[in-house]
Amino acid sequence: MKKKSFEVEVNPQIIKWVINTSGWSINDLSQKSIASENTIKKWIKGEKYPTFRQLENLSKYLKRPVAVFLLPNPPEEKPLPKDHRTLPENRKNKFDKKTILAIRIARRLQGIVKELGENLNQDFEPKISFLKLSDNPKEIAESYRNKFQITEEVQKNWKSSYFAFNTLRKLIEDMNILVFQLPMPIEDARGFVLTDDIPPVIVINSKDEIIEARIFTLLHEFAHILLGESGIDMPENSLLTYTTDKIEKWCNDFASLFLLPTPIAMKMFKQYRGSLTQWDTLHKLSVNYKVSKGMLLYNMKKFNYITKVEYEQILNELRGTPTVKRKGGLPPYKKCISQKGWRTISLVTTNLEKGFITTCDVLDYLSIKHKQFDKLLSEIER
Repeated sequence: MKKKSFEVEVNPQIIKWVINTSGWSINDLSQKSIASENTIKKWIKGEKYPTFRQLENLSKYLKRPVAVFLLPNPPEEKPLPKDHRTLPENRKNKFDKKTILAIRIARRLQGIVKELGENLNQDFEPKISFLKLSDNPKEIAESYRNKFQITEEVQKNWKSSYFAFNTLRKLIEDMNILVFQLPMPIEDARGFVLTDDIPPVIVINSKDEIIEARIFTLLHEFAHILLGESGIDMPENSLLTYTTDKIEKWCNDFASLFLLPTPIAMKMFKQYRGSLTQWDTLHKLSVNYKVSKGMLLYNMKKFNYITKVEYEQILNELRGTPTVKRKGGLPPYKKCISQKGWRTISLVTTNLEKGFITTCDVLDYLSIKHKQFDKLLSEIER
């Protein structure tokens, strides 16, 4: 005979808060057979209590510890980043549940890194000067290329776009800015930044199959950090459409001018003037400079090397081109490195070596199993 799970007296405001902050609807939860819509509504009204098994299922799908449901009142949480996405108005400030989860994971990692840094007396104040929209993005982009010692020759000699991304990621993380790669629906967001605590955080959508677009997002979000502006956006999309958002335009200009300074762009476009719109040329320039084809087209139009009609025509063809996906997935320990980054992993392992945290803490912080952690340590020691 199946044993009946006992009911748990939960503050209905907790259940309401957990659901409202998850991105899940009551209908979504009922589809997972947690309980009927009517029953869930009764939990929220305080007319009925969930069983412990039902709480476990809520915990599983809403990614909240069971202990959260036992709190006396809903805890205070920082607001979601400002919505800078180029979307229809009826979708503004509405995020997919996986995007909301990515924001929560990033917040948690931000807090963990801050605490672990304090254990080691590390200062996580960002090594940047904050800017204003009145500052010239062209001058700022040039100054950071110089600071990072990136010349045209250096950029062209990066062996791949993935190498370019990892190089730029490390340069940014060396400035006490964390960079994470977390999965979100690509049609919902390509990245976001959290600037309301230390260290500031950049999150890139790991589902973005176009690595050159990820590079652009990384630089765009870095520009948000420079402006001290939290936000969630779709940089590559807003680059290719008209936007009246002044912050997005400034960040797009910075990223575009950082990756393709005007003198380099003009020289390149003059050299290939007769074949700029050919796919072979677009591919070659994208590979050489590790920038997306969309960004190349944007610059061609900006400098009047192609007309608006040509721009829109080629852009539509580009949008219809299927994305070439990487074969196979990364093993869990390499996925951990890709998601959390060397800076965070190094901080966690150093705290373990110093005895500030346990191996169980490490596995929890890095969301990795013991066997994979051993492989991760081997990778770090290489």
